[in-house]
Amino acid sequence: MADLMLDPARTAIVVIDLQKGIVGRATHPHPAATVVANTVRILRAARRAGATPVLVHVGGAADGRDRLHPVADEILGGQAPLPPDWSELIPDLEQAPGDLVILKRQWGAFYGTDLELQLRRRGLATIVLCGIATEYGVESTARDAYERGFEQIFVADAMGALGPQSQEHCLTRIFPRMGRVRDTEAVLAGLG
Repeated sequence: MADLMLDPARTAIVVIDLQKGIVGRATHPHPAATVVANTVRILRAARRAGATPVLVHVGGAADGRDRLHPVADEILGGQAPLPPDWSELIPDLEQAPGDLVILKRQWGAFYGTDLELQLRRRGLATIVLCGIATEYGVESTARDAYERGFEQIFVADAMGALGPQSQEHCLTRIFPRMGRVRDTEAVLAGLG
């Protein structure tokens, strides 16, 4: 694979759902603690280099009326009320004043948010994706980004899937068709 070279002025680090209600779940093949640690390393390097961190979290109204309620065989997370701090970003991310924070109400970070507007206004054409869960929030966001023409980098060791085979499927069958799959070290080197 060719070396990764990122222009920080045109790059966003899009972090999906590293929030209190999600990071406690078991993830595969990387435990959530590894996903968080690698993401924090990337965020620190991105801030130093001048790239834009985008911290995405999912949440909604306490009564749940703004959440999706599909008729489905399996409801991810169920429909029970969520704890009050469920949607709060974890402190490990070291949220800074220049970070963009996007609140979404379903899996993908583009639908129903101003993420695309914020990226375009800042001239950000490349997004580096990491977070939990690979097969839900990350993949949904990636598909939308692909359809909008963004260049994408998928950080394999800064993602965790909820299903044991889901990560491998996304990294080998889906993401290589939409962008480049790399590890944390390659992204850090690409940011200079």
